[in-house]
Amino acid sequence: MSERPRILVIRGGAIGDFIVTLPAIRLLREAFPNAHLEILGYRHIVALAENRFYANGTRCIEYGPLSAFFAKGATLPEDLIDYFGSFQQVVSYLFDPDQIFEDNVRRAGVKHFLHGSPKVDDSAHATVQLARPLERIALYLEDEAPRIFPHAGDDATAAALLEKHDGPWWAIHPGSGSERKNWPAENWLALAREILDARPNIHLALVGGEADRAVLADFERLLPHARITFWVDQPLPVLAAAIARCERFAGHDSGVSHLAAAVETPCVLLFGPTDPDVWAPRNDRVQVIKAPDADLSRITVDEVLAAFLD
Repeated sequence: MSERPRILVIRGGAIGDFIVTLPAIRLLREAFPNAHLEILGYRHIVALAENRFYANGTRCIEYGPLSAFFAKGATLPEDLIDYFGSFQQVVSYLFDPDQIFEDNVRRAGVKHFLHGSPKVDDSAHATVQLARPLERIALYLEDEAPRIFPHAGDDATAAALLEKHDGPWWAIHPGSGSERKNWPAENWLALAREILDARPNIHLALVGGEADRAVLADFERLLPHARITFWVDQPLPVLAAAIARCERFAGHDSGVSHLAAAVETPCVLLFGPTDPDVWAPRNDRVQVIKAPDADLSRITVDEVLAAFLD
């Protein structure tokens, strides 16, 4: 076994779930700067951390033989016994109510295992709750703001996305992982028109992924414009670097909004059914507009436009 300490963080979940865990991972990184810190998670998401300050390496959680670790008394694959057994400390945010996964990881030779619940309640901000398990090893969260650090390769690829316009860029993400958290699509269209009219030097980036294709298709059909560009299905580290180059960002309670806040782009974020006291990014340059009675349709275009143009 290597003399260099090895720490493994296991974190599934969506983009936003991972980003609000970054302050806890930062605690580990700063407390053990010489350790090899690795993250086991969804490959496209944990790429945000690999060789970008947080993690020295990552591994994909969608590896078939890993399923044995969720079965009580299962025969464990030798390669995974070696893998888990190489870590002195494991911090897991997997749902494991019966401690079957933990018991199997301990069977692989891990002596120091911390379990943090992936579920967040309304008792405190999500970043605070996710860092609490580390208090058992005397690590206490002081800075609740997640941060993402794109590397030079991300910046170079992002720069190519912005080549078509040498003036300022603003970005909008009109979707989220849930329809309940979305402002009406017609409001986003109206907002985009107002921005383009009010700021003739602005180029607007419409951001989205697989879940946002319908609303982005509406933009393409209803608002064809030379100063609109679509950033669809971009790798997350590249998207982070591209949004970092934008002067403004607007969105909902979504993973992309957490991404934008974590690269310190000024954000206007619309919250409806979710509680911003728990889920809104704690970064300084974030302005939250909370919907009256959690009804996003009651937020007006003028209200968002005023915040965005401020």
